[in-house]
Amino acid sequence: MYYLLVLAVGIERLAELVVAKRNARWAFANGGTEFGHRHYPAMVSIHFALLLSCVAEVWLLHRPFIPLLGWPMVAVAMLSQGLRWWCIGTLGRRWNTLVIVLPERSLVHGGPYRWIHHPNYVAVVFEGFALPLIHTAWLTALWFSLANAAVLRERLRVENVALGYR
Repeated sequence: MYYLLVLAVGIERLAELVVAKRNARWAFANGGTEFGHRHYPAMVSIHFALLLSCVAEVWLLHRPFIPLLGWPMVAVAMLSQGLRWWCIGTLGRRWNTLVIVLPERSLVHGGPYRWIHHPNYVAVVFEGFALPLIHTAWLTALWFSLANAAVLRERLRVENVALGYR
């Protein structure tokens, strides 16, 4: 079942990319300007590697499913997915995986953005930790958390400057 869950997350990521590409085309067609693309390949790579590593660690190192850990991590992963899609729904056509700012458009302050500037990254952090731990893949949870922190540090710097937070 775990492998099917990881596969479902991978399919969901592909669906996100379809939405993101469509929305990026719309943003550029409406005068959007992209900021800080340099970190993007690393971000995509670690997210792809997360899914591969979840499967590899469980399979190669025979990581067990421990219900007291696994079920709460399933809940965290699902809540993270819900938060991510709430962000996507709230931003609508403005959501994509690049940092694109549209001219003369105000920032979105609805949905989860009422409480935090970057709720999608909260979802990424929690999901990247929870998905591997569903099946006790703690090495994957650790390396992804560290790699993601490094990428998010740059991503947040770029977004904060682009959105005028600093």
